Amino acid sequence: MNAASATGAASAAGPGTHPGTEILSRLTLSRGTVDRSAHRRTDAAWLDAAWADPRTRVLVIDDGRALVRFGDAGADLVLVPSGQAPDGLRFLLGVDDDGVVYFGVLGPLPEGTAHAWADGPGAGTEREAPGGAAADLPEAAGAAGTPGPADGDGSGGRPPVRPAGLRSAGELLGDRDAGLMTEAVALANWHAVTTHCSRCGAETQPHTSGHARRCPVDGSDHFPRLDPAVIMLVTDPADRCLLARNAAWPERRVSILAGFVEPGESAEHAVAREVQEETGIEVAPGQVEYLASQPWPMPHSLMLGFRVRATGQLDIEVDREEIAEAGWYSRDELRAAVETGELLLPPPVSIAHRIIENWYGADLPGSW
Repeated sequence: MNAASATGAASAAGPGTHPGTEILSRLTLSRGTVDRSAHRRTDAAWLDAAWADPRTRVLVIDDGRALVRFGDAGADLVLVPSGQAPDGLRFLLGVDDDGVVYFGVLGPLPEGTAHAWADGPGAGTEREAPGGAAADLPEAAGAAGTPGPADGDGSGGRPPVRPAGLRSAGELLGDRDAGLMTEAVALANWHAVTTHCSRCGAETQPHTSGHARRCPVDGSDHFPRLDPAVIMLVTDPADRCLLARNAAWPERRVSILAGFVEPGESAEHAVAREVQEETGIEVAPGQVEYLASQPWPMPHSLMLGFRVRATGQLDIEVDREEIAEAGWYSRDELRAAVETGELLLPPPVSIAHRIIENWYGADLPGSW
């Protein structure tokens, strides 16, 4: 990585930053138009009637994937009437403005589609630690499956209707579908790893229309788990940004820093700790600026986006174990490196991409 020297020339003036409201509207997995209708989750009579309603639509989730219809202008979820949904764990997703009810079902996709045409691995249930250079981002297989302008309908010889995960389909889905799939994948992944009571070890049962589980032995309720993680763009006094490559990534891939919030720690202190641990750069918790958040349900992270300015020396020291290399970039240096292929930025489905754009002040390509 030909990173700019920490003592190099000041950053060239950029076109200005995106307003905070704009970056929030551009976060792929933070969208949604369906009311979650939490007050209906314990209303058994209403739930039964909603399931029997011919207008009700069901999103089937299998290993973090749903059936998606890809087209020239984007993608849409394939939603089925409740009568065509497979047996499986059921959860209420919500109700739209027209009164249409949406459920998710954890079950098999139509025979012959679940594996033959999948866009890379499913969401899985392992904790994807965003420690290091923003490892909350899509893995290579998922990003490579994302249809681009040259792909037409993105089929690449594959059927236009096929199973896909959030990594490959999320950016192409409309607001309603992105919100439905993000919620459904998050719930499905939580149920997959929360099958027994943490108090007594008994097998728990779904409750509250799939938004909780209850222990039949001690009566305790268990709710979906979220792992808060901070992801931050660090700048120096010349307004250059700090980008780094995780040691597990191939050459040229870079992103901003990230890490999980530890027990008893505020998000602001987590920002300062992670930046210092990973690069040796000091930042003040009191100078941390919140930008936006995005769920990353692979399996259950909530990414909290920040900006912060370095307060001390600017010489970067990476540990070579978690972070392989890192450097400061002006806007002009970053644009040149991206255009020549020297650097590969994270794809637009990630909050990291949008935070980098927020600093840069304009759209940037992202293609892992």
